[in-house]
Amino acid sequence: MSTIPLPAKASLSQLRARAKDLRRAVTKARPDALDRVRAHHPAYGGEFDPARFTLRDAQLTIAREDGLAGWSELMEKVATELAEGRELHRYFGVELNNETWDLMEQIDETSPRGDQERLLYGAYAACLHWLEAGNEANHARGEYLIARAALRIGRASLGLEHAQRCLELVLAHPGQMSDWDKPFAHEALARALAATGAPDAAQAELARAVELTTLVADPGDQNVLHTELSKEPWFGLRT
Repeated sequence: MSTIPLPAKASLSQLRARAKDLRRAVTKARPDALDRVRAHHPAYGGEFDPARFTLRDAQLTIAREDGLAGWSELMEKVATELAEGRELHRYFGVELNNETWDLMEQIDETSPRGDQERLLYGAYAACLHWLEAGNEANHARGEYLIARAALRIGRASLGLEHAQRCLELVLAHPGQMSDWDKPFAHEALARALAATGAPDAAQAELARAVELTTLVADPGDQNVLHTELSKEPWFGLRT
């Protein structure tokens, strides 16, 4: 008996929708749907009344198409794959984030183009993996990373776009953020505004970042913020 594999990254809701679609197709006596049932459902090997075909029958057919004994086994398989996929995305999100920060110490706008691309694309890749594995806080931190990488290689307008998106996410989802997310977001925006020729707005964002840093509860997190605030480039904003 041949099997029909599930689509890549199938979700539990997709499985349920697929079963409902099959049942509707069978009740309408569509030949392709009837052939699928005859090929895979143990109780419907020959001619049968489509009106008797239930949702549970559709679920069993789809499970058998994937080479499994029943619907519960299929649901367990997909749930496991989703969990494992999420952990894989989390792993790459962490690794790419750390690698990008390491590269930022070595690469700037004077570096070869290939090195600059490696830095920027690493930041984008980290953010993409966190979109799959994390929450809005992880997304905001990914936007922050892209902004800093873009500014590091002289892509000021791109850096501004992602710094603005970072702050937008931080303000829109305060319940998901740590107390240090907001000062970091204002810091990135201050740099980007300075790089794009808006020193007054940049100074206001920098002042906000410094003010919010004093409100961070953990002294270790405060130290990280102070260290980052001391780093260039500030594009003439801090001397």
